[in-house]
Amino acid sequence: MAKSVDQFITHWKDVKGGERAQSQSFLNDLCDLLEVERPKDGDYKFEFALRGDKATDFVDLYKRGCFVLESKQSRAKGGKKAVEGQSDMFVASEPTSKRGPAVRAWDVLMLNARQQAENYARHLPSSHEWPPFIVVCDVGHCFEVYADFTGKGRNYTQFPDRQGFRVFMDDFRDGKIREQFKKMWEDPHALDPAKRAAKATREIASALAEVSKRLEANKHPPEEVALFLMRCLFTMF
Repeated sequence: MAKSVDQFITHWKDVKGGERAQSQSFLNDLCDLLEVERPKDGDYKFEFALRGDKATDFVDLYKRGCFVLESKQSRAKGGKKAVEGQSDMFVASEPTSKRGPAVRAWDVLMLNARQQAENYARHLPSSHEWPPFIVVCDVGHCFEVYADFTGKGRNYTQFPDRQGFRVFMDDFRDGKIREQFKKMWEDPHALDPAKRAAKATREIASALAEVSKRLEANKHPPEEVALFLMRCLFTMF
């Protein structure tokens, strides 16, 4: 896997261009890296059509029940998805490949792409639930990840937090990052912090119950046991 990760990063890091096919090739290679199925058709495909009253829009990559992904490279100036009044994103100043403060022009472009992705999620077929993830992809540079696990689409926030929502190419060397993206593709609700917190709470409750039984079996006074368990709970939560 380490060799595959290095090959993926070396091939795609900071690649230039605005062709839709390049974006799709990049995402296909990402799927191979994550060992998930490539997009095919139906509710998991490139250029998923959203038919409105006046026109048809296309989601760059959509997987029902998982995510809407908007690729920045498919929005170059003059393209059918260009933002009105927006300069060409590859002419504007770009960030370096290293972490650091985002260049203002690039940051605005990513924000526009996020807003476009949320708009697409809003116009999915009525039979489709709101996807738990919105993903913005700057091909060969980074991803921005936003999540809303409520199924209502009202509060997509930086995931997992404001420090980690941007995933750069080099970050894919981290197995935890690859596992996160794999779950985004295959089991997105497993990443819901509320579910993980509930699971941890159940495990802690079970462990403390066992501790309580053992202390009582060793004839410790009930009041001391209760006080000890309360202090454990206070420390943990």
